[in-house]
Amino acid sequence: MAMLPYTLLAVVVVLAVSSVQSDAEPVRIQLRLAGEKRKHYEGRVEVYYNNEWGTICDDDFDMSAAHVVCRELGYLGAVSWSPSAKYGKGEGRIWLDNVHCTGRETSLADCQSNGFGFSDCKHSEDVGVVCTQKRIPGFQFISTSSNDVETLDVRVEDVRIRATYSQRKRVPITEGFVELKDAGKWRQICDEDWNMMNSRVVCGMYGFPGVKGFNTRAYKLLSQRRKKNYWGFSVNCTGNEAHLSSCRMGKVLKLVGNSTCVRGMPVVVSCIPGRAFAPTQSSGFRKAYRPEKNVCLSQQPLVRLRGGANIGEGRVEVLKNGVWGTVCDDNWDLKAATVVCRELGFGTAKEALTGGRMGQGMGPVHMNEVECSGFEKSLTGCFFNKDSLGCSHEEDAAVRCHVPAMGFHNRLRLGGGRNPSEGRVEVLAERNGSLVWGTVCSESWGIMEAMVVCRQLGLGFANNAFQETWYWPGDVSADSVIMSGVRCSGTEMSLAQCLHHGKHISCPKGGGRFAAGVSCTQTASDLVLNAEVVEQTTYLEDRPMYALQCAHEENCLSSTANPADQGSYRRLLRFSSQIHNNGLSDFRPRAGQHSWIWHECHRHYHSMEVFTYYDLLSLNGTKVAEGHKASFCLEDTQCDEGIEKRYACANFGQQGITVGCWDTYRHDIDCQWIDITDVKPGDYIFQVVINPNYEVAESDYTNNIMKCKSRYDGHRIWTYNCHIVSSNTSESKLKVFGGSI
Repeated sequence: MAMLPYTLLAVVVVLAVSSVQSDAEPVRIQLRLAGEKRKHYEGRVEVYYNNEWGTICDDDFDMSAAHVVCRELGYLGAVSWSPSAKYGKGEGRIWLDNVHCTGRETSLADCQSNGFGFSDCKHSEDVGVVCTQKRIPGFQFISTSSNDVETLDVRVEDVRIRATYSQRKRVPITEGFVELKDAGKWRQICDEDWNMMNSRVVCGMYGFPGVKGFNTRAYKLLSQRRKKNYWGFSVNCTGNEAHLSSCRMGKVLKLVGNSTCVRGMPVVVSCIPGRAFAPTQSSGFRKAYRPEKNVCLSQQPLVRLRGGANIGEGRVEVLKNGVWGTVCDDNWDLKAATVVCRELGFGTAKEALTGGRMGQGMGPVHMNEVECSGFEKSLTGCFFNKDSLGCSHEEDAAVRCHVPAMGFHNRLRLGGGRNPSEGRVEVLAERNGSLVWGTVCSESWGIMEAMVVCRQLGLGFANNAFQETWYWPGDVSADSVIMSGVRCSGTEMSLAQCLHHGKHISCPKGGGRFAAGVSCTQTASDLVLNAEVVEQTTYLEDRPMYALQCAHEENCLSSTANPADQGSYRRLLRFSSQIHNNGLSDFRPRAGQHSWIWHECHRHYHSMEVFTYYDLLSLNGTKVAEGHKASFCLEDTQCDEGIEKRYACANFGQQGITVGCWDTYRHDIDCQWIDITDVKPGDYIFQVVINPNYEVAESDYTNNIMKCKSRYDGHRIWTYNCHIVSSNTSESKLKVFGGSI
């Protein structure tokens, strides 16, 4: 049967019926994992009791109690537990203190404690747990914010959209019967009390932003021919739930032998996929993704995601008056996050992330204290406080969205690596009517292609791209090259979407040891140039050749300087560049210290051949002058408050830029210029490109370009309107579509 995969959310709550102490009346509690910087199977333990969420004190807590918590949440057990609010301080009551468990209890409420609400602790003592990632087979869950006695112990195990036979080859599946797994059996839902809000939730949890109608008559005829087994309850959703299990249980339905829905038929949903996804009737594993075409200016998006390791996640950025800025996490919740997800063509939000979890942005904070109903078409339609004073980029909001199941990860694998995140790239393709595994030609294979592979496999960002993989013996039967000429922009969801040779393979070196390989990482650096510093420090200097000897040796002057005599002058466009690392990993040169190049004249090491490009362009984009900066001293010049410098070049030290720090190349050092001696007066574009050869992995390459307008009259230069240019957004769009919120 066709079904889509389901991932249990970290906030799913589990209901238990138990007693706290032998002399207390039975109570009903719920548990959930919450807190900062965590995975779905770990977090601060929170208890729902007496209509209020609260925490647990770490006094006397131990692994036995942690096992009880994790099993109650549906995991096989606990890996560890953490005292002292490791996952952040909770709010509200501290419900339990001095908890003593044997480890055999079915609920935390069965363990001995001081009793509910009796505690002398503070939230700095909130306890957290890390559970095993494996779940109890068939574990039943349902989350409901009510303590209704009739429905409290009724739970379901899973939810799916079961497509009809004619729909099952479509990718993704957007339409079919909604079924729940209850007591090991799949059951239909009677549509007697079903409404569009319920359908909206089902579509959202499967990655689709909207709902549409379907052919009721066809499904009614189909259901009459099928054996039915109805679930005995209705469902009551508001439309804002992230998952059907978060909806309230409705009334008990009167069914005749669980096989007849007196006033209706089995529930059917039909979902509208986002514009980036299009279902296709395909056999085998042909491409099932429709790349987004260039949209007209009126469709220029006002919201985007940046810095996320996987599709449908990232830091939320908003366009206002032509400038991209971030959203402060004050009041940031799942409703606002879901508005963002649906606006961008995904489903509901799995998580509303706070605290710059997807890296810190640059520029202004455009929105603060956002409040959404959940039904807005755009985040810009939500209420917000326009005064974002007090919000720093440490509070940048981010989201993780439900995305459609496209099956991309089934068409690619990594072979021979030391861990699941590295290895030789092996592709599944159709050859002579059969599906076979083969390798990818490594000719011109680079970091952009590797980025697509890592994203397709859900492994995050590319750390390295390899053109030889002799040290990674993959499957011998997959040695043959079945994909060559691969060229990716880096934004594709699968390798098949990149340009490639198709059926006619051309790879002189062949596969095997020369096959393409990758290593992936869940976090990466993200360099962004401070455009304001460039604009404020730009000036002209006429400097004699005799003072430029070292710079000349390092090719920092234009070619016309080669025959120039020592008494002549060069006109230099000088400026400072301040380069921030806003990612989640340090920026480190790829080459090790043993391979850095010593330059005797300047008496320093180059750890990267080229770190930045400096260009002066005509208005039509033609290069009229250029410069470059090798990273002769890549170090932490300054850092945000609370962050320590880790890299310093002195005494042949380690080079790099720490997360939250920046490296400043001052305007008065060699090569921090463009030689414009031969440039005629006129209007130009001044451009700086960081990490231009993608030599080091970053989470976002689209923010590595800065452009300014420049006017040169032959004596002076004016530089203005310096800004970061998204590499996949044209300048004309940014200028014409200002956007107001």
